Amino acid sequence: MAAAEARGAWCVPCLVSLDTLQELCRKEKLTCKSIGITKRNLNNYEVEYLCDYKVVKDMEYYLVKWKGWPDSTNTWEPLQNLKCPLLLQQFSNDKHIYLSQVKKGKAITLKNNSKALKPAIAEYIVKKAKQRIALQRWQDELNRRKNHKGMIFVENTVDLEGPPSDFCYINEYKPTPGISLVNEATFGCSCSDCFFEKCCPAEAGVLLAYNKSQQIKIPPGTPIYECNSRCQCGPDCPNRIVQKGTQYSLCIFRTSNGCGWGVKTLVKIKRMSFVMEYVGEVITSEEAERRGQLYDNKGITYLFDLDYESDEFTVDAARYGNVSHFVNHSCDPNLQVFNVFIDNLDTRLPRIALFSTRTINAGEELTFDYQMKGSGDISSDSVDYSPAKKRVRTVCKCGAVTCRGYLN
Repeated sequence: MAAAEARGAWCVPCLVSLDTLQELCRKEKLTCKSIGITKRNLNNYEVEYLCDYKVVKDMEYYLVKWKGWPDSTNTWEPLQNLKCPLLLQQFSNDKHIYLSQVKKGKAITLKNNSKALKPAIAEYIVKKAKQRIALQRWQDELNRRKNHKGMIFVENTVDLEGPPSDFCYINEYKPTPGISLVNEATFGCSCSDCFFEKCCPAEAGVLLAYNKSQQIKIPPGTPIYECNSRCQCGPDCPNRIVQKGTQYSLCIFRTSNGCGWGVKTLVKIKRMSFVMEYVGEVITSEEAERRGQLYDNKGITYLFDLDYESDEFTVDAARYGNVSHFVNHSCDPNLQVFNVFIDNLDTRLPRIALFSTRTINAGEELTFDYQMKGSGDISSDSVDYSPAKKRVRTVCKCGAVTCRGYLN
């Protein structure tokens, strides 16, 4: 399994339940971090989460799920024995959230004068606890896979949705069979200071894209040519921005407006700054048309046409992608698309970089225009509505004053 993950391959899901795996491991005295059994809790008990609550003879009890132990070993423990203030607080918060949603929930008085939660409340609390654990594991996986400085966080305070079941985090384009990505430049600069000398952009006939503050200074539609692996300049070169990856800590969060997952920044981002790349599978335009029909019927949009100079290829971030997979559309976005060339100088296959159009404050959601193709033209005239490409229209929920009404 570890070797498969290292190669980025898809893993076959295990059909055995977590409880069964935990029981088998404990029987054989085996540890397995991925299912919660470590040397620390192999013979000891550690509270994983709290499942239920009751009061018996004026004593408070919680039903405890022990970490790395199956549900069959859950036990009722008196409050005074529990040393897990965070889990107790989460239990209380989840209970109040459920009660506020249903606007009812008085404790049930049993015949033996004990009190207990309604089953529906306890069921919600357990689901929320399991979701919290699943999202934490997903967050850890994302940060193991990413190769950039910025950390990735995951948050869902809206519903019980867990991690996506069919998504693999990647850091660069993944070509489909039959498509070759040349990842080695044939020449590079020999500048001692790329900011002042005739560097890679000048050789390509364009201006250097950045100012001394690492902000983009060229208009949308102008390509970015960064220094590459053949260049003699070092990693601190002012013309190496996109290739360093996301520098900001970002949070994948569940939106409350029905747009599913979204991405927000946890730190302030200056205007005209590089934020992230859009990566995914590189497919032919013909394959994109086929997949587009399927995605439109599901109401999802992950296709990005690489039409800088031709329309031969498309990036599909539906199954393989990075943080950009979760960035929502807006007709009034705070991110702008730019085409970037670094090691691969094939103009049919630019890298797609997203830069901030204005100052973006911490906690603000990141968005870009799904109809933006790197040319800066986001008018309705830029969209092809020919019969050959006529598809099911996906309603836009961005809420912008200038909203066009549809994503496609």
